[in-house]
Amino acid sequence: MNALYRLAATIETRRGADPEASWTAKLLAKGPEKCAEKFGEEAVEAIIEAVKGDTARLTAEAADVFYHLLVMLAARGVTLADVEAELSRREGTSGIAEKAAR
Repeated sequence: MNALYRLAATIETRRGADPEASWTAKLLAKGPEKCAEKFGEEAVEAIIEAVKGDTARLTAEAADVFYHLLVMLAARGVTLADVEAELSRREGTSGIAEKAAR
């Protein structure tokens, strides 16, 4: 199991945890909209670091983006396996062709 799957599993175990003791539980308790908002904030922070060219900060922000993406997905019942299956479905398809098929 890779780090992303371990993180996704940890997020699932925190779903029923005390929101006062777990950041993940606190986010999930606030609902999907708050989880999406936090994901957006982290994505913007990653963009800022990418533009600035600070690779260490970009790496740290990218980790935050992955975490908050997984929390947002969990809030809507979408698993990492679901996303992986969609990526596999698209594999070998031109990005231009895939976008045109939507």
